[in-house]
Amino acid sequence: MRGKGIIHALDVEDIDKAFKIAVDVKDYVEMIKISYPMIIRNGSWVIEKIKEITGLPVLACFKIADIPEISKRIMKETIDKDADAVTLHGFVGRKTLEECIKLADKFGVETYVVTEMSHDDADYFLNRELLTQVSERIARVAKELGATGIVAPATKPQRVKKFREIVGSDMIIISPGIGAQGGKVGDAILAGADYEIIGRSIYTAPDPKKKAREMYLTLQERLREVKEESVLH
Repeated sequence: MRGKGIIHALDVEDIDKAFKIAVDVKDYVEMIKISYPMIIRNGSWVIEKIKEITGLPVLACFKIADIPEISKRIMKETIDKDADAVTLHGFVGRKTLEECIKLADKFGVETYVVTEMSHDDADYFLNRELLTQVSERIARVAKELGATGIVAPATKPQRVKKFREIVGSDMIIISPGIGAQGGKVGDAILAGADYEIIGRSIYTAPDPKKKAREMYLTLQERLREVKEESVLH
């Protein structure tokens, strides 16, 4: 990827619409993220097609979460379909993460481990204190195992800042939750993330290309202001 910026979550099942949006936004985003609904409806061939028409890498946001053997097989199938990066749920345990990361590394595919989710109900089964302990442990294990990066919620910039302290400067942090879930463009990156994941705000807009450009320019302006402020001080 080219630098700090936006990953577009192309969570659209209508494949013609998805391809049009992908082409429309390609100049303003660093990567296209796809999820299971698109693949289940249309087939895994869409991964290569999106790469072909945009020239961008594709993140298969499958949040792999199964026993090590099945998770490894899901990872292998995803790699074989030419995905550039894959997400893994961290809560399933160290062994699953280890098997998947090792396999992905062999083929040069990036891995991003989900620490905690960005939606309001993410702490329903675990109180906030326990969830914090678990998610921070997941981040540490992801770093130990050599994952490319982690997924941290853009809806909670203070958590992104904490995760950056845990994983250091070498790992990539990608943050979902901008727009529809309440996250503000630029907040996660200014807190330490590398990329902000934006989906519904772009693909449900009357003009996705215009919206993607608007959000891209907003992010660039916020980054520029912070840079100028740091120089002045």
